[in-house]
Amino acid sequence: MSNSITIKTKEEIELMRNSGRLLAKVFKMLDFYMKPSLSTMDINNQVEDFIVNELEARPACKGQYDYQYVLNSSINEVVCHGVPKVKEILKSTDIINLDITLEKDGFITDSSKMFIMPDASPLAKQLAKITYEATWAGIRQVKPGARLGDIGYAIQRYAEFNGYSIVKEYCGHGIGREMHEEPQILHYGSPNRGLILEEGMTFTIEPMINQGAAKVKTKKDGWTVVTRDKKLSAQSEHTILVTSSGYEILTLREEETLL
Repeated sequence: MSNSITIKTKEEIELMRNSGRLLAKVFKMLDFYMKPSLSTMDINNQVEDFIVNELEARPACKGQYDYQYVLNSSINEVVCHGVPKVKEILKSTDIINLDITLEKDGFITDSSKMFIMPDASPLAKQLAKITYEATWAGIRQVKPGARLGDIGYAIQRYAEFNGYSIVKEYCGHGIGREMHEEPQILHYGSPNRGLILEEGMTFTIEPMINQGAAKVKTKKDGWTVVTRDKKLSAQSEHTILVTSSGYEILTLREEETLL
């Protein structure tokens, strides 16, 4: 194992569990808040107020790499890193990924969720569904002794079997005291390859899956990444702990406990 990978202690894991529980509450709030006619800046401001004033925590991405917002808001063909805007208004046909990080007591967790507006097309809904399921296909590979390639292979196989493509330019990452730690978690690859997982590792799994081709480009703002063919993209993300026998999803949301 790389010396740069941090194995979390029992005390650190408990702090990360608490951070993850709080982040899950943010998404529960958004389940009731999200609707057409909101601007992505409205959503940003609502999340910041909730994290700071209701949860007494810190939006971890604000100020990171000079980023001035508390989330990424990625609509339709935006693959990732969408920047909130006052004049960007949600339409009833949109799908949007909200990617949010939260820090509490020195530890950070990271998660994202697709929100489907009421008149989104069946094809858009299907893309979001398969992306979510592909994420879980990767999560289910996590256990001590498994390899990082097992995660990427499971995600890629599921997405491509269903006719979609995997974005390879962006990956999951270790997380804890820092938002981005080692190792990098690729969402494609070969089984039985790569770093061996150990109990106490914490990292994100966050595939970005495209309706069309995998090629992407970054817009002039330096942040927003979009599909080159302007077809839809979706993402799903959780923060994962490697346990003694498998995995624990630190950012598990209430509706997912029934899965």
